[in-house]
Amino acid sequence: MKRLMLPLLALSLLLTSCLPGQETVAPTSPTPTTAATALPAPTATPPGPIEITDALGRQVVLPAAPQRIVITGRALIMIADAAYLFPQAPRRIVGLGDAGQGTSNFISLIDPDYAAKAVLERDAAAEQIAALQPDLVILKSYLAETTGQPLEAIGIPVIYVDFETPEQYFRDLAILGQIFQDEARAEEVMAYYQSVIDRVQQAVSGVENRPRVLLLYYTSRDGNVAFNVPPLAWMQTRLVEMAGGEPVWADANPGGGWTQVTFEQIAAWDADQIFIISYNRNPSEVAAELRADPNWQALRAVREGRLHAFAADLYSWDQPDTRWILGLLWLAGKLHPEQFPALDITAEAQTFYQTLYGLDETFFVENILPTFKGDLP
Repeated sequence: MKRLMLPLLALSLLLTSCLPGQETVAPTSPTPTTAATALPAPTATPPGPIEITDALGRQVVLPAAPQRIVITGRALIMIADAAYLFPQAPRRIVGLGDAGQGTSNFISLIDPDYAAKAVLERDAAAEQIAALQPDLVILKSYLAETTGQPLEAIGIPVIYVDFETPEQYFRDLAILGQIFQDEARAEEVMAYYQSVIDRVQQAVSGVENRPRVLLLYYTSRDGNVAFNVPPLAWMQTRLVEMAGGEPVWADANPGGGWTQVTFEQIAAWDADQIFIISYNRNPSEVAAELRADPNWQALRAVREGRLHAFAADLYSWDQPDTRWILGLLWLAGKLHPEQFPALDITAEAQTFYQTLYGLDETFFVENILPTFKGDLP
């Protein structure tokens, strides 16, 4: 574990990123199919108490490996998608909040017993959670006071994770490995992430001229279109830096959430490459509209064909979901194509789903590939 963490510890800005509100990707829902499982068989659970240090540094002692786990709270997909990297998850998770984003629900595709699980309200109270008789609740750390403390007050153990930055991913995967008593699987997953990170870092480390990159989150509410940039510590900014780009909005010092910017500011930044993120519309459609807009056509990046729709499948690859590692590789390939001349992102995505979720080629072709959007094949 420590060896895997070393390249990441050198990265800066160990804060948190977040998923924006309820802006969601809304692709066509794929047809549910039973996943072909190639994951390692679940390991036997040893008896006795388990001591786990969670994301808040708390020492949590569980009397035994939890068998009735509940996951709830906003930004649920970050935890749920990570939990399902472990083969024990389907039978041990008895309830969770809505695991979908827009019309997509990845967990419902890969868990054959999903329909039998309790689906909690987005802001489920302690009473609703307690009714499921969990022996463990997993929450994001920002819910410690509002949701966690009431649960602990009635004797329900809570473990906090973040799954926001690359560093937190390694730490929190190790926590899940302890929860499911499958540290070997956690190491396997971390090795995959580290291999992709190393591959990207080795490819871009010697690049002298880093392109100036502008990453914009597109929103449209009540006909009002807005563009926003992320804080410096969020996953979106980190991906730009790790992929060998220079975030042009760094000097603007955006605050703790998405910060709206004007078109005049966008033009003044004069980025070499612009990437459009959209969670409630197909980003390819948004990018096409911008390329046809006379105002945007005046931007150098647009004139040179360097305005891109950020890659996505069921969920966008920019956010701190398990797919961020695909986003890193795709982004590095866009910024430095000369360093990745043989990059086949479709094959990389298939490897991702096979390695991490045990999903075979048929499942990928039928359920994942049709949801590709953004600048993807």
